Amino acid sequence: MSFVRNPTTIFGALNLSAIAGSTYYLRSQLIYNLEESEARADEIEGTLRGHIGLIEESLDRLEGKATEADRGKKMDDYYGKRGRDEKKT
Repeated sequence: MSFVRNPTTIFGALNLSAIAGSTYYLRSQLIYNLEESEARADEIEGTLRGHIGLIEESLDRLEGKATEADRGKKMDDYYGKRGRDEKKT
């Protein structure tokens, strides 16, 4: 029981528990920020895919290749494709 009364042991245990607690807190914050960043990237990717579809449709209309039935099809195809380009393992 003498080690419990030793101030060095008490401060050492307190120090280790503070380090462990702060490490756990920082890890949880990093995971949260990673998930938020991935969500933002997915949203931006979908927006860019939609815009690419609109630009390609406009180009097709200017070149005279598109019909009225094709309107909005490429944008929907590109936008719906988002998040599905993941590697197959």
